[in-house]
Amino acid sequence: MKKGFSLPLWVAGAARAALKKLVGFPFKNYELIKIPNEKKEIKIEIHSVGLLKDDSHALGITFAKSGLDLDITQNLEIWTIASLEKISFNNPVQTDQINIIAGSGVGVHEKTSEICISDFAKKVLNENLLDSIPAGFNLKLEIIFPNGAFLAERTSNKSFGIVDGLSIIGTSAETYSSASPDQLEKAKTELATLTKKGFKEQVVFVIGENGLNLAKTCNVKLPIIKVGNWIGPLIVDAAIKNVKTVILFGYHGKLIKLAGGIFHTHNHLADARIEILVFLAVKEKIPLEIIVKLSYLNTIDEALLLLEKFNKSKADKLFNSLSNTIEKRSFDYVNRYTKTDMKIAAIIFDRKRKIRWSGINGKDYIAYFQSD
Repeated sequence: MKKGFSLPLWVAGAARAALKKLVGFPFKNYELIKIPNEKKEIKIEIHSVGLLKDDSHALGITFAKSGLDLDITQNLEIWTIASLEKISFNNPVQTDQINIIAGSGVGVHEKTSEICISDFAKKVLNENLLDSIPAGFNLKLEIIFPNGAFLAERTSNKSFGIVDGLSIIGTSAETYSSASPDQLEKAKTELATLTKKGFKEQVVFVIGENGLNLAKTCNVKLPIIKVGNWIGPLIVDAAIKNVKTVILFGYHGKLIKLAGGIFHTHNHLADARIEILVFLAVKEKIPLEIIVKLSYLNTIDEALLLLEKFNKSKADKLFNSLSNTIEKRSFDYVNRYTKTDMKIAAIIFDRKRKIRWSGINGKDYIAYFQSD
């Protein structure tokens, strides 16, 4: 399997190099990054470090190597600026010892302006920085992706309420291509582990880090498997393993492909999302002038905004119909390869990470995705 290292490790490498420079250690062109809860270190290359602002700040620079040809962060330039803040013992409020700041090109949550960073990324930073912070000080760490704002325009970050740049949402040390056949084998292995333990009730399949992050945020009390783009073969495998229900949980811009019979969802293989939505709009008897406007749009987000402006209740009806079609087409796809009565449920969230639509089967499970 083609693999590399996730963005949090490269950020931690640059940050550790900057902090060590700040406290007087000599520069090395690599850092050994410890992985939380694992007994191993990963060697991360460092491009350069330097002192700034009368030696009160230090800049560490590296270039991410995810190892994945289609990854937006491959060769991403990363800057981290480290500075120390003396702890005020007169302040009774306990603050984190590392103050992580979103600099230019780093994504923030639109509603709160807080940096978009995963718990795993925070743990990696803590694991590798805390031991180098001098006693009596906190670390102020500004993360900058010089090209992040431009690259973010090529992602669906805004669809998930993330603005101004790229998020730092890696959930593991190593990266795997979601388009690679080996990614399918990895997901099948996870599914096999579940079923060998006797679990064959409901399992959740999610696509991508954003879907995985939202499912975890919702505190879903069901097994979750990140399926990458290999949805079709994996739901067939679930049927062969006698799983009773597969819940497909995802963003409308991805799951809509299943409604058109596209069961490997990577964009470089097939992209007919607008065409599928136009077909469903015709079936739902949306006015012709609206359908014509839909046909000229580039994204499902734009289409949803147009439909909601026209008539919100009809837009919701159309997207519920989309969810039903996903369930039906997925069931038909599986039964082409193995005879099964396995239930397939579709639950869909929108660009604001709000869970909004479900198919007939999905309605039975949508409560599982309500946050505590």
